[in-house]
Amino acid sequence: MVVSFGRRFWGLAVVLAALLVLLAGCGKQEGKQLKVVTGTSLIAAIVRDIGQDRVDVTNIIPPAQCPGHFDLKPSDVEKLANARLFLRHEWQGKMFTEDLIASVHNPELKVVPLAVAGNWMAPPVQKQAVEAIAGVLAQADPANKEFYEQNARQVTAAIVEKEKELRRKLDDAGVAGVKVLCSEMQQGFLKWAGCDVVGTYGRPEELTPQVIRQLVEQGRAAGVRLVVDNLQSGPEAGAGIARELGVPRVTLSNFPGGFPGTDSWSSAVEKNVTLLIDALAGR
Repeated sequence: MVVSFGRRFWGLAVVLAALLVLLAGCGKQEGKQLKVVTGTSLIAAIVRDIGQDRVDVTNIIPPAQCPGHFDLKPSDVEKLANARLFLRHEWQGKMFTEDLIASVHNPELKVVPLAVAGNWMAPPVQKQAVEAIAGVLAQADPANKEFYEQNARQVTAAIVEKEKELRRKLDDAGVAGVKVLCSEMQQGFLKWAGCDVVGTYGRPEELTPQVIRQLVEQGRAAGVRLVVDNLQSGPEAGAGIARELGVPRVTLSNFPGGFPGTDSWSSAVEKNVTLLIDALAGR
């Protein structure tokens, strides 16, 4: 009887020990998230959607700031020190040079420039970006390849549904064919929305009196109904043009998180559509 109890006791102890080892292993696994640093919130939002709890994401450039004119600080570059992946837009190569990356002294870091062209706020381009980033994550972390690919399919399906929803709103509001003057950074999104982009302009410092005069003349001749600025490159850039034309003006964002409560692509693109419709309606 004593022997039987002793065997049971030791058997139970072995099972408990195995469970503790298993639980400890699970704890260690959680600590092995894929560390990803991103160049903009556009990339960060997609990585979070696809990677969920399997990734640890740090973004460098704040969403309300212009990524082409952002002044990198040593603390920004230091974010790359412990990362496995650095995902940036292809056009950010001049900012994140090879010498800059080398200064971090992280031999494990893989830099991946994303060559998805177009305005990522437009649903068709966003789908391309999701597919590209899912492929990068799957290659960098093959153990979770199926997880990333499954999530990417779900995210893509959600983009398709969101596009249908927004297209209905835009159609109901009569946005198709509306003539606009806009920041060159908003051109791609506005064309997707159905607007007729009559002309574009650059940053505020590029808007000389002569350029403004030409845009106003162009806008009057075409019957422009709206001027659209870009939050990141100059939220008030087109104010003078709109005033001269006597038409409303609206500022849209090219990045998730640019406006409060828009940390995801879905919420950011919906905010843009709402702002566009409200501006045309005089609200």
